Amino acid sequence: MDRGGLTRSEVAILKTVLIDFHTHSTASDGALDPLVLLERAQAAGVTAFAITDHDTIAGYEKAIKAFSGPMQLLPGVELSCQWASTTIHVVGLNFDPEHPTITAGLAQLDKARADRGQKIDERLAKRGMPGALAGALEKAGTSQLGRPHFAAWMVEQGHVADINEAFDKFLGQGKPGDVKAYWPELATVTGWIVDSGGIPVMAHPLKYRFTRMKLKRLLEDFQQAGGRALELLSGRGSLPEQRAQLERLARELGLAVSGGSDFHRDGPYAPKLGVELRHFADLTPIWELLTPPPTTRSPD
Repeated sequence: MDRGGLTRSEVAILKTVLIDFHTHSTASDGALDPLVLLERAQAAGVTAFAITDHDTIAGYEKAIKAFSGPMQLLPGVELSCQWASTTIHVVGLNFDPEHPTITAGLAQLDKARADRGQKIDERLAKRGMPGALAGALEKAGTSQLGRPHFAAWMVEQGHVADINEAFDKFLGQGKPGDVKAYWPELATVTGWIVDSGGIPVMAHPLKYRFTRMKLKRLLEDFQQAGGRALELLSGRGSLPEQRAQLERLARELGLAVSGGSDFHRDGPYAPKLGVELRHFADLTPIWELLTPPPTTRSPD
């Protein structure tokens, strides 16, 4: 759907409206408590928001119990799956968080993470670092267990100097602690979101570093499974030619476009919360699939 030829007034309105449909809290690997994350988003002027923690909705559940304000808060999650022997992430938006399909799926992913944690523990023990799982679980607390928690424990125990060294030597791709969890297939995870009444969105498509042909195959399989959108913007954004590639694929396949900061924590190179709606003006924007859509407001 072409939305070219916007008037200056329409462009001005879009510039005042921010959404963010990809963020993380302490429920997974983010640094901010869900309620603090909400406060930050509202202070930034975000009008529609989703906490999309990895394989858990605990952050959303905590937030929605205490949430109040004009900002629209959607149920959200970032689910792990596999396609062509590659770990892929699918963002689910606006699903029923109590639907039995999504709750069963999240339980399955939680077990996969627990099994992976046990294997990481075994591999690190063989390299003179016993007790890694217990230490990582202590670091994780109520958060979803992940490699960053193992890294934090390794730093605390003096096995490595910092988080970067932990990943460079032990936890990063191809290293001893790089255990591939048994994630469900892409079509399975996408189906969970669809069955629960939600909108599946392909997270950060360029992060997988596929060729254009392979990326198109991924998106075609995703769409066939019920996928409805791709992230045009994620994190600090992309180069104009990269964004143009995603725009062409979205048009070619008839996919809507979404976006978010992929915010995890503050930092000199970390993205800020909120994405301007104007970036999606020439395509089918994700909010057309939502009920109700994000609130728009006239410029001051």
